[in-house]
Formats: sequence, C-alpha cells, structure tokens
Amino acid sequence: MAKRLLDLALASLLLVVLAIPIAAIALLVRWRLGRPVLFRQLRPGRHGRPFTLLKFRTMREPAPGAPGAPEASDAARLTSFGRVLRASALDELPELWNVIRGEMSLVGPRPLLMEYLPLYTREQARRHEVRPGITGWAQVHGRNRVDWPERLAMDVWYVDHRSLALDLRILGMTIVQLLRPGDASQSGRATMDRFTGEHADA
Repeated sequence: MAKRLLDLALASLLLVVLAIPIAAIALLVRWRLGRPVLFRQLRPGRHGRPFTLLKFRTMREPAPGAPGAPEASDAARLTSFGRVLRASALDELPELWNVIRGEMSLVGPRPLLMEYLPLYTREQARRHEVRPGITGWAQVHGRNRVDWPERLAMDVWYVDHRSLALDLRILGMTIVQLLRPGDASQSGRATMDRFTGEHADA
C-alpha cells in the first residue's frame, strides 16, 4: 500500500510539474516524426497480464512494403532526435500515466515484449510477480549495456529484496544516472539485442 501511495503521489506531482515540458516534447515529436506522437505497444504487466505501454515515438515509421530491409531496421529508423529522447529517458515520460492507472510502478523490472514470455526460465519469469517499473535495479546498474542473463537476474533480485527504502534508493540513483546518460543501448547498437532465451541458463 505504501508503494502504491508513493507511486500515485510522485507520478501525479511529476505530471503536473512536467506538464509544459511534456507538451513541448509532444509538439517536437509531431514536428520531427509526424503522427502518431505516442508509441503504444502491448507489454506484460504483473503476472504477465498485458497492458498498453505509452512512450513518445523515437523512430520513423518503417517504409511501406519493406519488412526486413536495411532501411526498416531500428538503427535506420532511429533519428538523432530520437537518440536524444532515449538517452535522456524523456521518451519514458508518458509512462507516468501507466503508473497512475496502476499498470506500472515508478520502480520495478522494465516491461519487455509479450513474445518473450515463453522464453524465460521459471526463475526469470518471477520478474512478473510485481508491477513493471519506469526504472529499476537493472536500469541503475548498466541499463541496456548489461547482457540478458545478468539483467534478468537483477530483476529477480529486486523482486526478492523489494522495499520502500530500496525504491527510494533506486529513484535517487536514477536521477544521478540521468545526469550522465549513455546506457540507453548496447555499445555499437541502436537498441538492445532481442532476447532469444538461448542463454537463459547462463
């Protein structure tokens, strides 16, 4: 209950305080990338139940009729403007609404893709015992530069050690990390490699 009250209080406060910056980013996304301004995608929430994740768009729409083509790759579609949004985590701001709706928490394992659900080991799947978060233990310890086995192990560590004090610590570490961005993607890649489950037991 204390965690949920903290989520509601901080998310509501941030939405009010950041209303003008959020509106400005929305206008910039509309100008630089066009419609839609928001990226919506089904992601697994607590117990794997799907919800619609909200983020600001950072990529161009793929070219019609070119699936799999080089110009349709994440690297080709991610713009310099989008890279700035990702590095600064400003693209995540709409997720505050997911927190208000109770689909996410400020702190928890990041919501990944629905298609990953059958690929997790039983231990890795425990990351879904809590609400997913905007930031989390893995995000303040390397973000997308950490390989999948280590990242998922840190998610489960958070589930086993979660507390209000730990959440406040992670929030503080997140603020420090945002002042020195650079872990938004793996070195030499536009985004994180897809999880295949091949190293699930590593």
